[in-house]
Amino acid sequence: MTATGLPRFTRAERWVHRSTAGLVAVLTATGASLYVEQIALLVGRRPLVEAIHIAAGLALPLPMVIGLVVSPSLRADVRVLGRFGTVDWQWLRRRDRRRAQLPVGKFNGGQKLAASVMCGAGLVLLGTGLLLIAPLRVNLPVGLRQGATIVHDLFTFGLLALLGGHLWLALTHPEARTALRTGEVDRAYAEREHPGWAADVTAVPAKPPG
Repeated sequence: MTATGLPRFTRAERWVHRSTAGLVAVLTATGASLYVEQIALLVGRRPLVEAIHIAAGLALPLPMVIGLVVSPSLRADVRVLGRFGTVDWQWLRRRDRRRAQLPVGKFNGGQKLAASVMCGAGLVLLGTGLLLIAPLRVNLPVGLRQGATIVHDLFTFGLLALLGGHLWLALTHPEARTALRTGEVDRAYAEREHPGWAADVTAVPAKPPG
C-alpha cells in the first residue's frame, strides 16, 4: 500500500484475468472466422481454426482453476462476488448510485451481477461446445446437435454484448485498468467508488501477496 494507492489485486489474480482475457480473444477471433463466411474465406484453413477454437474453449476454465488452487486472495474475491448484500441491491436499483455514497464493498452490485452472468454463460457455452464436438466420438441425435448449435450461438452473442459493455466501462475507468496492471488502485477512486472496501483496507494491515 502506498500513500496514493490501495492494494486491490494480487499477482495471481492479475495473471488469471490476463490469461482468461487472452483465451476469450482467441475464441472470439476463431469463432468469428468459423461463423462469418467472409472471414472464413479470407482466413481459410478451417480445420486448423476449429482445432484452435476447441483447444481454447477447453482451456478457458484452467486459469481460474489454477488461480483458485494457488491464491487465497482469489478464493476470497470469488466468495465476495458470489454474495449479494443489501448494499448491492440498492446499488442496482438506484439511478444515483454513484452519488448516493453507498458503502460499496470491493465489488459493486453491477460487477457481481456481470460476474454471475459471465460464469453461467461460460458454463453453457462449454456444455454446448462439448455437445458439438461429441459427434466425433459419440453418435448423438442430429436434433440435439442442432439445438446445441442454436444455444451456443445465442449465448455467444449475449456474452459478446456483455463483454462489450465490460470493455466500455474499462475504457471509461482508467483507474480500474491501472489496478489490473499494477495491482494497486488510486485511493481517491477507491474511496469514491468502493468506500466500504477502502475503509476496510485502510483499517487493517496489508496482507502478503497470494
